[in-house]
Amino acid sequence: MSSVIASTRFSVLDRSRVREGHDGPEALRDTVRLARRAEALGYHRFWVSEHHGVPGVAGSAPTVLAAAVAAATTTIRVGTGGVMLPNHRPFVVAEQFGVLESLFPGRIDMGLGRSVGFTGGVRGALGRDRTAAEDFGGQLTELLGWLDGTQHAHPGVRAHPAEGLRIPPFVLATGEGAGIAATAGLPLVVGDLRGREKLRRAVEGYRREFRPSSWSPEPYVVVSGTVAIAASAHEARRLLIPEAWSLAYSRIHGVFPPLAPAERVEALTMTGRERALYEEGMRGHIRGTEEEVAAELATVIEETGADEVLVTTSTHDRAAGMDSLRRLARVAQLPTGRGAPGGGPE
Repeated sequence: MSSVIASTRFSVLDRSRVREGHDGPEALRDTVRLARRAEALGYHRFWVSEHHGVPGVAGSAPTVLAAAVAAATTTIRVGTGGVMLPNHRPFVVAEQFGVLESLFPGRIDMGLGRSVGFTGGVRGALGRDRTAAEDFGGQLTELLGWLDGTQHAHPGVRAHPAEGLRIPPFVLATGEGAGIAATAGLPLVVGDLRGREKLRRAVEGYRREFRPSSWSPEPYVVVSGTVAIAASAHEARRLLIPEAWSLAYSRIHGVFPPLAPAERVEALTMTGRERALYEEGMRGHIRGTEEEVAAELATVIEETGADEVLVTTSTHDRAAGMDSLRRLARVAQLPTGRGAPGGGPE
């Protein structure tokens, strides 16, 4: 296996996807079980995501779910990939992470994104509109100010128990968001793997513009994307089918359906537009046998200089998804309890 892979951190992102024939509570329990498995396999961190009003996604409260994950594990770092800052008041986000870090000291990451609600109805329910993301830089500055005691917008108010705690912040973004991360001197999480050239340009721009800060003295890049590994390339491709169909359906109907079995998706009679979107969703991910995935991961890491790879695999077959995670741990040479190679954010 490649030495560049062996010197790179590997972590897991789970979106708490609902599977056909199952419900949201079960999806959340699956996330906690997956976190335990990821810890046992030697992954560095485990992150959960934020989605509101989406029937096929149960993870609507990432800090709450992160607390459940942290309580069920002992060593793996736990965080959010991410809390969508435009949906919340920075003061409240600071308090939530302050509670998490107080309960699980030294294990909490604060991944922050700049997306707003998926639909107009969801944005209305959140009390936000599309313009909420335009002041992401200001929201980020305020949030960090609540943590380090430097915010001045609300004199006499302090975020307890957050103030003074060192909770590593990460920015999930490309384009303008990557520039904000660089200016603020924060680690960057960037994806997806389908736009490899765009990914490379975003990382280069981030490193070029990076300004050292008290949060991170040097650039730190986490590359995020879908990885599917199986005994054969055909089986690995089938792992991607449920998510590809769910994404295609959502782009037409505005609703993420639960993940369906691959065989049922393959039997569907799709419209021309559905077929095009579905095929688009199948392209660009890292998939294949262990040897094939190792070669492609090495290329991505070399092209981007990534310090860490954050992987996700949403599929209907839980056992196959777990097997993919196990195979990736073998590719990444993650002996149980290894932790992560040194350097960069905890």
